[in-house]
Amino acid sequence: MRIEISPKSMVIAVLVGAASWMLIRLVPAVMVLLVALMIVGTLNPAVRWLQARAIGRGASIAIVFGVLLLLGIALATLTLPALFAQVSSLIEQEPALRANLVNFLGRYRLTEFLAVAVRDLHYEALVKGAALDVLSASARLIEIVAYGAGAFFLAMYMMIDGDRLRGALFLATPRPHHIRLSRVLLNLETIVGGYIRGQLITCLLMGFFMFVLLTLCGVPNAVALAAFGGMADVLPFVGIFLTMVPALLASLSQGVLVTVIVLVLMLCYEEFESRVLVPVVYGRALRLPSSVVLFALIAGGTLAGIAGALLALPVAATILMLIDELGMDMPGEDVQREDMEIQQQDERSEAEYLRRTKGMPAEQAAAVAVEISHAQRKERDEAQPGPPE
Repeated sequence: MRIEISPKSMVIAVLVGAASWMLIRLVPAVMVLLVALMIVGTLNPAVRWLQARAIGRGASIAIVFGVLLLLGIALATLTLPALFAQVSSLIEQEPALRANLVNFLGRYRLTEFLAVAVRDLHYEALVKGAALDVLSASARLIEIVAYGAGAFFLAMYMMIDGDRLRGALFLATPRPHHIRLSRVLLNLETIVGGYIRGQLITCLLMGFFMFVLLTLCGVPNAVALAAFGGMADVLPFVGIFLTMVPALLASLSQGVLVTVIVLVLMLCYEEFESRVLVPVVYGRALRLPSSVVLFALIAGGTLAGIAGALLALPVAATILMLIDELGMDMPGEDVQREDMEIQQQDERSEAEYLRRTKGMPAEQAAAVAVEISHAQRKERDEAQPGPPE
């Protein structure tokens, strides 16, 4: 058997290899672009809300980004000094906190071995090694801040040039597919924007709840513990454990009763967040089964660590949305009547779009496609009422 590779196949293989190598080298730039797109999807509804109230697009963008910047500066000014002071205090109180934990574990027969392990724990070498890495960690932190600032300003420029960028995208897409493309973009904005806004709201509420609870219980360093708990709440399933453990360890200094109160109230809040708060905040942004959520978290964490776990849910929701929008039939799935009605509605919308945009430039045609997609979304929401987006 003779295998021949055509020159065209060889050229394609070389181009694919070169593109893959370039993509790997440009991973930081790609991450900045992805973060900028997520910021755009998050802030677009606020800009449209201001535009609907007779405020120009440029002024709306300036107001939204200005308010976001001022809120970030104010939050950092109010919390960072207290956070650093309380982290230093926690480090100084570590021997006392460890002694309290050892005493608590030593009271019970089942946890005596844990008390011995905690008492004999030596981490001086770890601390010395961490001190040697402070300089490199500081450089990495400066790099992250620089990338974050770049994503922030890139998102602002993308929103300013949004119509032209969207027109270029529609120009590169065949016109019969414009309605579907605009609906995909609309759904992406719903998924990404809803996910980021939901994460911000739930994390802020968790941090505020922990601060109030720990302050009322007299637990020291409430600001630092609440800030850590709010950040840890980003991670589904495991976030509650990362949130509760430091708070419970710190509450041991106030007695067993206070520790039990903190444990019970935090479990109650976690139940309230998962059962009531999350469905209301996220709405239709992430309609994922629990099995898909768990698998996405495992896959994302395995591939890219914490960043992969954070991006896993919107990526999974986007993949399922694309499967639905592109009309891919899953194995064993029968065509439903609702799917036939949606297909017929799409055909009518595409015919109307082609009629209205005949001879129209791509940038103006994109605006018409978005208008039709919004009308479709509103009609389907009225026909099948559900949780708000």
